[in-house]
Amino acid sequence: MSCGLMWFREDLRVEDNTALSAARDAHDKILAVYVIDHAMWQLHDIASCRVAFILRNLAALKEALNKKNIELLVIEIGGFQQLVQVFHDLIDKCQITELYFNEQYELNEARRDARIKKELPISVNSFMDQCIFHPQAILTQSNTPYTIFTPYKRNFLQRISGSINVFPLSSIEKCEQFSFDDSLVSHWKKKKIIFHLTVPVKLGSYHSDVPSEYWPGGEVYAHKRLQHFVEEKINDYQDRRDFPSLKATSKLSAYLACGVLSSRQCFSAVMNENGGRLYGIKEGIATWVSELIWREFYKQILFNFPHVSMNQAFKQQTESWPWRHDSAVFNAWAEGKTGYPLIDAAMRQLHQTGWMHNRLRMVVAMFLTKDCFIDWRWGEKFFMQHLIDGDLAANNGGWQWAASTGCDAVPYFRVFNPVRQSERFDSEGTFIKTYCPELKEVPIKQLHDPFKLPAGLDYPKPVVDYRNTRRLIAALIPKIVSN
Repeated sequence: MSCGLMWFREDLRVEDNTALSAARDAHDKILAVYVIDHAMWQLHDIASCRVAFILRNLAALKEALNKKNIELLVIEIGGFQQLVQVFHDLIDKCQITELYFNEQYELNEARRDARIKKELPISVNSFMDQCIFHPQAILTQSNTPYTIFTPYKRNFLQRISGSINVFPLSSIEKCEQFSFDDSLVSHWKKKKIIFHLTVPVKLGSYHSDVPSEYWPGGEVYAHKRLQHFVEEKINDYQDRRDFPSLKATSKLSAYLACGVLSSRQCFSAVMNENGGRLYGIKEGIATWVSELIWREFYKQILFNFPHVSMNQAFKQQTESWPWRHDSAVFNAWAEGKTGYPLIDAAMRQLHQTGWMHNRLRMVVAMFLTKDCFIDWRWGEKFFMQHLIDGDLAANNGGWQWAASTGCDAVPYFRVFNPVRQSERFDSEGTFIKTYCPELKEVPIKQLHDPFKLPAGLDYPKPVVDYRNTRRLIAALIPKIVSN
């Protein structure tokens, strides 16, 4: 009897998993594998807290798969050739006739998948699963990819009929029991391929101080968080989302980044609660839907403009900008010691929780690139090394938006004033004082502006003077307008 092999990647769920459903439709028996490629992880600066989160979700996934009689193997490798070896071994020993996986759109991953299809002697089936629409499905009238969000969003919504059936959610029936050939274990040991039948709790040098209770694993929990947000918070999302001291956001980004939740499930949850509609609805709902569409937008940018996966600016003419390479200022920013309370509180939130409020991501990114004029790539890399929801498309898109080097980016002369942002979005200083306890006794009138802080505080002096930002930019890029 034939057996299908399901290769899990950024889709760590059983429910509504396109490739898994296809495998079950075609085969009575399924074997599942998750491959940890340390070389790829290091190349992509994966955060230790994200590794720990992946392992928690793999443990939950394994339990869910076991209920369907599907065995999950977790295998550690050091590069592409070992990956090919693993698949050949499984094909030979386990009578695998077809491989199934969901597409990834990062350049290295896409190239890897193309090579896998050529290397293996069996049918390899890939599926569009990360997005609602394929990255090449929504095009302009001139048949080119969108580079501006608003018309992309308009086209996206026009393609949705308003019926909840536009997001069909798949499920799978129980399989026949699969018996794993354990002779592979000794074979892989000889090949220096590390095999886990039980999901490891931690891996090698990946050590995270982010408490696991902040980010529980598993799709059951993820759905509870989604449902709570939709039922209790989404109506006020537009009004409350920009205030970091409020628990007003969904905090679903980590679950979406690892595929513990699908985009379809998020859209479907909204439509279930709102009469089957995604537009013509309350502002809070419409605003959150826009955030989901931003995620789709950046995925299609990544796919259609692969140079952004190669450490290059979307607007390639901006590569000539004379960024400052000031390690001391960058390290102060990275450690939350800039002397700007809101910036420092945001960076400390990142270190302590593996996550940062979205408004603050924009503020700290613009501070680094516009006030300090440090290369956006430094910040992008640092975020990937620390974010539990690290996603190349969204992270790259956000950093290039802030730096004015990306698609649909803010104009180069538009700069968030860090003091005004602080006064507006943390007016009582609640967020700042949570993460910068050394400022707890500072009066509100002095808290937000680093040049008004009381003398004698055990707190860093400002690394730059935000009042000189526009003059700095004008001096560093005299011909920026022509670019």
